[in-house]
Amino acid sequence: MGRRSDGGSAVVVGQGDKSTGTEEGLEKHPEGRSSNRKVPLEAHIMSKCPDAQACLQQLVVPAMEQISDKVDFGLSFIANVSSGSSEIKCKHGPGECVGDMIILCAANLPFPPDGSDDGAKTPTIRSLGFANCLISEYEDIPGRPLVEKCAAQHGIDFDALNRCASNQDDDPNDPDKLSGLALLRKSALRSAKLKVGISCTVRLNEAVWCVRDGGVWKDCAKGGKASEVSVLVEEVNRLYDEEN
Repeated sequence: MGRRSDGGSAVVVGQGDKSTGTEEGLEKHPEGRSSNRKVPLEAHIMSKCPDAQACLQQLVVPAMEQISDKVDFGLSFIANVSSGSSEIKCKHGPGECVGDMIILCAANLPFPPDGSDDGAKTPTIRSLGFANCLISEYEDIPGRPLVEKCAAQHGIDFDALNRCASNQDDDPNDPDKLSGLALLRKSALRSAKLKVGISCTVRLNEAVWCVRDGGVWKDCAKGGKASEVSVLVEEVNRLYDEEN
């Protein structure tokens, strides 16, 4: 069993009132099942980090609006996983761990919710839109009103999200008990294995593409121009065409 440091349920059902527009933009390039090889694109973040907010808003989301159908996109999280206990520590406190879990749960819920499409998970357009909605107001994570609003806006199954984020069973091998704690452990271990410790680190095709740290872009490919949306889009298109 794992341990939640905040000791409480993370989210309850609610209604939203305004839209971020993210999902509308992404829907111009809907996901589809294809035999084509998609380009790996990944952002390693912390949910209550201002650099994660800037990274998503300035680079990841605008780029995804143009190339979501050509990439295998994922958000991974950075946290300290104890080797001697089940504890997970997040840089910005327990609330950040809860925020990380909520975002991971949203991305891993069955879709549609009734499970009729066996094995399918929340479409990226929904899960990324939900994550961007939360992180746009990262200071309020994991407050109930914010989570309710973002879930309503992006078509997330509220009850299922609540069960996952509140589940303290740290057993990643139990498919019947989707657990935010187990998802965060797996995600944090992935970031650690890849030696990624800075939020936000964007990786393209299994290599570091650009880093947002301390309010500035650094260690960016393409002669430092990789933080530009057009440069990322161009590179994804090139890699995709090479493989397909």
